Amino acid sequence: MANRTVKDAHSIKGTNPQYLVEKIIRTRIYECRYWKEECFALTAALLVDKAMELRYIGGVYGGNVKPTPFLCLILKMLQIQPEKDIVVEFIRNEDFKYVRALGAFYMRLTGTAMDCYKYLEPLYYDYRKLRRMSRDGKFELIHMDEYIDELIREERNSDIILPRIQKRNVLEESNQLEPRVSAVEEDMEDMGTDEEEELMEESRRSASPENRKSPSPRRRSRSPHKREHHVKNRDERRRSREKEKRHRSRSPGKRQREEEERKRKSKKSRGDRDRHEENRDRHRERGDRGKPDRERERERRHKDKDRDTHKEKDRDTHKEKDRETHKDRSRGHRDRINLDPEIREANELRAKLGLAPLRP
Repeated sequence: MANRTVKDAHSIKGTNPQYLVEKIIRTRIYECRYWKEECFALTAALLVDKAMELRYIGGVYGGNVKPTPFLCLILKMLQIQPEKDIVVEFIRNEDFKYVRALGAFYMRLTGTAMDCYKYLEPLYYDYRKLRRMSRDGKFELIHMDEYIDELIREERNSDIILPRIQKRNVLEESNQLEPRVSAVEEDMEDMGTDEEEELMEESRRSASPENRKSPSPRRRSRSPHKREHHVKNRDERRRSREKEKRHRSRSPGKRQREEEERKRKSKKSRGDRDRHEENRDRHRERGDRGKPDRERERERRHKDKDRDTHKEKDRDTHKEKDRETHKDRSRGHRDRINLDPEIREANELRAKLGLAPLRP
């Protein structure tokens, strides 16, 4: 009894609405757990709550051919056959995308060609993502507009054969439908009108007398100074490019020979510098050797005398420093003695008696 269609249901396409789903898949739906627990005694009012709980769409999946909750609710809608207003509200619902997908699928199964084009084509402007369960049990992403396009154009969706509908051009020729203008064509027309307006505005500006008299900034000639600077920069850039091109066009052998020649020149300059230093030292030795013995002896004595004077000065400075340090120490002893009142009194008494003062 739970799997039968309601008594007052109308036949769709000349047959029982549940027969739109194939018998094998329908049997699998009757045997699944979701159908027995969630879809038992389900009414049109309670169907909305179940549709809001959907999280993906799809047909059957897995090796044992399990139906998805989306497919179970489609069969339940075919069984209870809700009113057309409820299905239209499902399609117009913008808060829950899976509720909209459920209503669109049911409208495609049970509606006429006019209803399908009237209610489903506005959903082409819905670009939200949907999760769909594939046959191997994996999820894939699809957009709402792609899903609606598949419902209108394909013969099978979610493992259900879709009823045939008339082509749109046939309905347009019979004046039952107005020609559809896509969003892309509207954007192209808007762009075309904008370009035409811009061209007309430019032609109007160019035709004005003010623009005729004043030349455009691009056509103004450069000043002589700027022109000379520009030519100079251009020649420098050309020379740098030619130099780089010559450097790149050299063969490896030529580059190697130039590198060896450069090393040879650097080695030669280094050898010349060393020889110059040797000659300078040699001349200095020769000059010293050419001096008479008397002059060399005089220079040696002068150096020894300077050394002795420096030593005497250092010795005198050391003696002065030692003398100053000794004075400071004795002054410090006297200060410490004077600061101590007991020692000071004792020294005064000893001085009266003619004795030597105490030392700290």
